[in-house]
Amino acid sequence: MNFDRIAEFVLAGQGMPQSALDMAATLLIDTVGVAAGAAGMEAGRIAYDHAFAFHGAGAPEHAAYMMFDGRRASIPGAAFAAATQIDNLDAHDGLNPTKGHIGCAVVPALFAFAEARPELSARDALSALVMSYEVAARAAFALHATVSDYHTSGAWNALGVAALGCRLMGARPDRLRHALGIAEYHGPRSQMMREIANPTMLHDGSGMGALVGAMAALLAMDGFTGAPAITVEADDVEDCWSDLGKLWTVEHNYIKPYPICRWAHAALDALSGLMRDHGFSAGDVTRIEVNTFSEAAALFPGMPATTSQAQYSLPFALAVMLVHGRIGPGHISGTALNDPKVAEVLALIAVREEDRHSNCFPGGRWSDLTVTLKDGTRLASGDVHARGGPEAPMDQSEIEAKFRVMTAALPEPRVTALWEMRERLLQPKAKFSELAQLVRAPVEENHV
Repeated sequence: MNFDRIAEFVLAGQGMPQSALDMAATLLIDTVGVAAGAAGMEAGRIAYDHAFAFHGAGAPEHAAYMMFDGRRASIPGAAFAAATQIDNLDAHDGLNPTKGHIGCAVVPALFAFAEARPELSARDALSALVMSYEVAARAAFALHATVSDYHTSGAWNALGVAALGCRLMGARPDRLRHALGIAEYHGPRSQMMREIANPTMLHDGSGMGALVGAMAALLAMDGFTGAPAITVEADDVEDCWSDLGKLWTVEHNYIKPYPICRWAHAALDALSGLMRDHGFSAGDVTRIEVNTFSEAAALFPGMPATTSQAQYSLPFALAVMLVHGRIGPGHISGTALNDPKVAEVLALIAVREEDRHSNCFPGGRWSDLTVTLKDGTRLASGDVHARGGPEAPMDQSEIEAKFRVMTAALPEPRVTALWEMRERLLQPKAKFSELAQLVRAPVEENHV
């Protein structure tokens, strides 16, 4: 697929099917909910304070509100802050073949770039969002196909952000080409498994991906050069781009039911299913044996000391589920990290790699587990695939329930107004600024 066709899709493509726009609206509002849920977390606070202090704009037209904060920073600074905040509450969407996440970078970028375009229609905003999901996904496919190391999402979702910025700024094809080259060259090719082994606030690199992608678009508009992006234009990645505008990967993204690394979700679904079907609780259990794929088996094994470790821990997530029957933002931070009941249960959990599950990754995220009860009963889950994606989608009521858990710190009228924007965005005369107004104010303000 030559670059001219990619540029036409990025800069002018309007033929998105309604199903893709519908999914984009759902992913957008789900990500907004995660941003609200993460607003009280330390990583987000640091990122927002940093952006406000060090990433200011030299002119009002170059500034953007930071999501749920009330302060303004530069466009790249606002995108960085919100992407970092969202990335540090591991409840945002993802796409299995990318082994990572798109929305946590492109959604903050959409709000940041759209601020200079108050006339932007909701439909045009959703079309731009769909486009950025499609570009980021293919950049991921290309990167994974051509390098041996497993890089974080920021390495490739930066290209989706750059494409989004170019579209909203009305870039010419040559400027887009340089923006993609800049974003790829400077994108954070950080090693994902290093972060898994030592969980920190770096998470999946999406904060830096958003920063680099936004800067790339702005630099290219000023004449800075950087083309070509080899993950876009090299001959050996042409197959990754050949179905652009034909296959809508945005419709295959999953929505997370839990604010935990996706790799733990299959085991969580297996455990919650057994709890629902057999009615046991933490006090009834003597052992849980988990079989999973190698990446999930490498997740943090002990009682976490930080929120980052908690979100990258399969045993801790299972222990929380067994003790509390659910996992929300409050279960992975603060005093919850020292919950003695959770620590007691965690000691009963054994995790090992199972080859058949590893062979299915990344297209599938499978696990199975066996629970042994005090009376000697052994309950086996069978093989379970993580729900939330096309294989086992969440219905709209489940997505809304998750949204309300994530936005629990907001005043109820604001929560309802935000949720109702999912349908409003799909109306012909709606403006994107209607949603942006609801997202600007700090969490505690009832800005409706």
